[in-house]
Amino acid sequence: MRYVDGFVLPVPKKNIPAYRRLAQKAGKIFREHGALELRECVGDDLNVKMAVPFPRRIKLKRGETVVFS
Repeated sequence: MRYVDGFVLPVPKKNIPAYRRLAQKAGKIFREHGALELRECVGDDLNVKMAVPFPRRIKLKRGETVVFS
């Protein structure tokens, strides 16, 4: 059966490069445990009209963006 595990978190924009390095290391471990594919998505256009946008749902602070992984 196929499924998706995902999480949404706020990350300070200045820490995105460090987050990417950490995600690459974690990705190796996830693959060892059966993950077939990994995606790291960093928000750049988060002002959507439908539903509740991620920034409002997770209460972003100034200088943060949303990462969906």
